[in-house]
Amino acid sequence: MAKKKQDADAPKSGKDLARKPRGFPDRREALIHAQAEMIDRVTSVYRRWGFEALDTGAWEYADALGKFLPDDDRPNAGVFSMQDDDEQWISLRYDLTAPLARFAAENWQTLPKPFRRYAAGPVWRNEKPGPGRFREFLQCDADTVGAAGAHADAEMVAMAAEAMRAAGAGDGEFAVRVNTRRLLNAVLDGVGANSDTARLTILRALDKLDRLGEEGVKLLLGPGREDESGDFTKGAGLGTSEIDRVMAFAKAGRPTRGETLEALGRAVGTGEEAEAGLAELTAIARGLEAFNCPDTDVLFDPSVVRGLEYYTGPVFEAELLRETVDEDGNTVRIGSVGGGGRYDDLVARFTGEKVPATGFSVGISRLATAFAISGEIETLNGPVVILNMNRDDPTEALKLATELRAAGIRAEAYMGSSGMRPQMKYADRRGAPVAVMVGEDEIAKGVVTIKDLKEGAKQAAAIKSNEEYREARPGQFEAPRSEMVARIREIVEASE
Repeated sequence: MAKKKQDADAPKSGKDLARKPRGFPDRREALIHAQAEMIDRVTSVYRRWGFEALDTGAWEYADALGKFLPDDDRPNAGVFSMQDDDEQWISLRYDLTAPLARFAAENWQTLPKPFRRYAAGPVWRNEKPGPGRFREFLQCDADTVGAAGAHADAEMVAMAAEAMRAAGAGDGEFAVRVNTRRLLNAVLDGVGANSDTARLTILRALDKLDRLGEEGVKLLLGPGREDESGDFTKGAGLGTSEIDRVMAFAKAGRPTRGETLEALGRAVGTGEEAEAGLAELTAIARGLEAFNCPDTDVLFDPSVVRGLEYYTGPVFEAELLRETVDEDGNTVRIGSVGGGGRYDDLVARFTGEKVPATGFSVGISRLATAFAISGEIETLNGPVVILNMNRDDPTEALKLATELRAAGIRAEAYMGSSGMRPQMKYADRRGAPVAVMVGEDEIAKGVVTIKDLKEGAKQAAAIKSNEEYREARPGQFEAPRSEMVARIREIVEASE
């Protein structure tokens, strides 16, 4: 079927069809620059908190990532894989944490303990793409391997909040939400959810609270729910009292962390897991207070459910709270832009011994997407463009570009063979702040003609006729060749 579909899509002319796989976005300069700057700001936070950089590379053995082969022919869904020369399956990393666990296990004897590292780079997931959800995307992680206790989790959460601010989220525009698996386990035990299937059904229902609301989640906790398309999702089959208990826990979040802890204590009752979970959050609250972390930056939220088969203790989720409006006026909410938690079992896969670990990841691509939708990623200045007035001998244009670059100004000489109008159009499409012209007349007078393209565009908006435009030459002036660098530098700096 795949072959037939491909043949049907192929153009009849026999030419290759220019098409891009879904979920692998093309990025131009403004977005590339914005993402790189965001990574630099976030990793600067990680470095300031004492973490060191590590790059483990893109490929890992499939079993090292925890993705095992269901048959002899292909790896498990969710990762992109291939067989190497010795017929072992290798996979593109799907996050930056699993490779860290492998690295820590290989080098544990020589590493400082705990080992505190940060990493930034692309990851790949073989999943269905959607708005703000890609198959290739950038993450920026920090992890502490070898530190048990809630103080390490509190540090990770406080640093995550600082990283969100560094990435560009302001007051009230984000929240790092914190929960713990132990409280979730206490609630599941309290409603008699003893099987893995029942527990996962309840947790997945809680994870949909923001999207479906209280009534929708109650249906998923009870008999089930039919969505707008008519599809029916079987529920957990809980009774009314059990549903009320789960919902009381899910709604226990309050404006302050102290109020949340009091509400959670009433909701989960007593028992070993309940007491341990409350103790974890209480210790994290003390740590956050020591870090001077505002209540509005970090919230205790019992509805946070993530990494059901991954995290072993506290879990964190960073959410972008603000709603952005795209260029068509549509309201877009990106939601989760990062997350993490405690994962004490990951390194044990390699060593056989538990090694405590906690970490957090900022979703750079999702954050950049949110800022791009709201128009906060500005178009960057392109290079100064030296127009080629003598297509037979571009030497003078090459000299001017070289002179500007030597002075630290981004510049290029036009390399095409078109006339003046297409060259000006080229400069405009490049986002050039300045176009420079030097022909025989300019050379004879020892001057250059400089056109401030942005100022010229402003002035041109008020001009009504072509004759007036040609007479005014908006934004255009002559300058002595000796003053060229200084005059262009003024324009470039003013336009940045």
